[in-house]
Amino acid sequence: MSWLSALGHTARAAFVVERRRLEPLGALRGAAGLAFVIGVSLWLFSPAVAASSAFGAYQAAIATYQRSWRPRPQLALVSGATLGISTFLGYLSASHLVLFLALLAAWAFLSGLSWAAGPTVGVMASSNVAIMLITITLPGSVAEAAEHAAMSLFGGLVQAALLVLFPFRRWRPHRDALADALAAEADYARRLRHDPHADFDPEPLMAAREAAQLTPREHRRRPAELSGARGLAERIRPVLASLADPALGAPAEGIERDRVRELLAAAAAVLDAAARAVRRGTPLSLDAPSVATLRTPDTGDVLTGPVRRAALRLKALLGDVIETADPAGRSTTAPDAHPQAAARADAVRAEATRATLARTQEPGAAGEPPAPGAHAAPSGPDAPPRPVAPAEPPVAAPVMHRPGLVGLVPVVARSMREELRGDSAVLRHAVRVTAVALLGYLIGTLLPFGHGYWAPLAAVMVMRPDFSRTYSRAVARFGGTLLGVFAATGVLQLTEPSVRVSALLAVACAALMYLLMRTGYAVSQFFVSAYVVLLLGMGGEEWTQTVPERVVLTLIGGLLAMASYAVFPAWETPRLRTRLADWLAAAGRYAAEVVERYATPAGPDDTRVRQALLEARAAHTAWQEALARAAHEPVRSRGLSRTSADDAEEAIGAFSRAAMLMEAHLPERGAAPVPGAQRLAQALRTTTEQGARELRDRRVPQWDEVRAALAAWDGEGVPDRVVRRGAGMLLAALEQVSEAVEESPPFAESRAGRPAADGPPTSATGS
Repeated sequence: MSWLSALGHTARAAFVVERRRLEPLGALRGAAGLAFVIGVSLWLFSPAVAASSAFGAYQAAIATYQRSWRPRPQLALVSGATLGISTFLGYLSASHLVLFLALLAAWAFLSGLSWAAGPTVGVMASSNVAIMLITITLPGSVAEAAEHAAMSLFGGLVQAALLVLFPFRRWRPHRDALADALAAEADYARRLRHDPHADFDPEPLMAAREAAQLTPREHRRRPAELSGARGLAERIRPVLASLADPALGAPAEGIERDRVRELLAAAAAVLDAAARAVRRGTPLSLDAPSVATLRTPDTGDVLTGPVRRAALRLKALLGDVIETADPAGRSTTAPDAHPQAAARADAVRAEATRATLARTQEPGAAGEPPAPGAHAAPSGPDAPPRPVAPAEPPVAAPVMHRPGLVGLVPVVARSMREELRGDSAVLRHAVRVTAVALLGYLIGTLLPFGHGYWAPLAAVMVMRPDFSRTYSRAVARFGGTLLGVFAATGVLQLTEPSVRVSALLAVACAALMYLLMRTGYAVSQFFVSAYVVLLLGMGGEEWTQTVPERVVLTLIGGLLAMASYAVFPAWETPRLRTRLADWLAAAGRYAAEVVERYATPAGPDDTRVRQALLEARAAHTAWQEALARAAHEPVRSRGLSRTSADDAEEAIGAFSRAAMLMEAHLPERGAAPVPGAQRLAQALRTTTEQGARELRDRRVPQWDEVRAALAAWDGEGVPDRVVRRGAGMLLAALEQVSEAVEESPPFAESRAGRPAADGPPTSATGS
């Protein structure tokens, strides 16, 4: 993409207004806290102190709107405390230019580096630096500076107290995250009915996992229906895929495929009902035909072998979902339900207590085909009991605790320390923020406007570690600022409000900003600018002192932010090859763990497989985010063409999917080991690591070791078609990866210039 096209795209993106679910009660709560702090400050102190404390309460409420699963009162307290410290230290050094510039440089660098700990910490740190530049100009003495700092902390305390007293569906974000994960599984099941190779976006599962990380206090107070369903959704996904896949599941056509479609439709209905119950906190309402489908006695007569095993596991997992989503047992069926629907619903619920029983009662649990006639055993509700080997209790999902505020400090420090390397995009962002903050402050000080902090404030607030968001936010901030300043100035000119009226108008602007801030950055900046003009007007400043400098210096700050990225960029495009290699290596470790479990059976709940899956999923997400950012950068990739990137992404996705299908049929703990699986697992682990290194070096990966392991395995004999076909799918996907990157010019040139397939490239240039 050319610079002109990139600038045009970012300009258009700057003014996009999205439709989001509004939270009027939350906006009213934040505005009420702001109004209370301003009122107390005006009563006890001066309008200047009120303006300063208003910034503290305003920023504390903003912090609670960040995308974070940490308790909101903690975010408000941290925001108020850090702003108070910044204000006091900034005022102490403001009279000495060199000392203040040193403090500003340190604060700006740390705020830029804090993005290593996540966007929530980064946004809060950047906001504190920006607001500090305003608040240090309001006190007139050290004692007043202490008052201003204390009132900033008081604003955070007030907002935190309101969050505790008026939580307004405190668990709604967690409910929504879990419900979205269940709904995504339901949609996946429906799409698999018509497309056995349908894609699945794991983002809802990742969000639900993040939401499940709680502090010890939250864990004790969490509603029962939010516990356990996420892990079940994770385990249901491979089972759904294995049912639908023609290679490892039901044939493409025939009676088995028809029954699988019925089971997928029933699974989708149950998962949708569970999602609604979790989201609303209401009793589970089950669809009677779907419940009847899950309890159909002749499933064992229609389905055989691996697909029957998958069907039994799906029924057991859905029973667990029903039990988890409705722990009080309040589930109902649709009004037009069959007379026996309630009994069938109870039967499905009871099957949750026999989750492991459903697996152990199936012959061939270790991978062998069922014995003749075994699949015809009666399995209906009236079937006689049959002896079963003792089943192991299901493995409980580990509790994922989130560190408290004190425990978070070393975590953030470690994340920041890990980014202190030359190739870090976060470190480059920190350097850019520091340079722009210092240069903007010096330019604002030298210009005759006064209030020179507007330039560095605007720059710090719009800068992000990636190109697209920095440029779009710069455009949006200037446009929103221009309109907001002139709107607020018009109100001041027409009404000439008193101090109290200005305060009320400022609170109204803040409330509208809280309400609409997630619809678009330009919208939020309109109300922020009006809020600041009204607040400074309450402090005694004339509009003629605010409007010209705010507009001009905001433009200067935005231009500085944009220029800094052009001069010292951190482009994502040249790193695409490395991101792809990281994903390949992570997917290889996941596949190796799955295959190794056939050699050393540890049961479907083995934590090593789950951990490898999470790492592969994180690497996939990092690749997708990098690809999305690179699509709008004004640079051209010389290491991986866009066509090759798309083909390689599809191939690695097929490789991961094959591993997931094999995961759905993992043998139980204590089952007979599969010969040759250990050798194949080791081959997958070593060749994908080597293949990742070859990708980084612009060489085409080779998979000879995997082929040799499969050939040796075939010589020994593989008893289960699931294992052998899955292994063949893994190799085919790896060969597709090589074919995809081979078409990219740098890889083709490297291959043509090297003496041997595994030799070093004759020439290579850095990205």
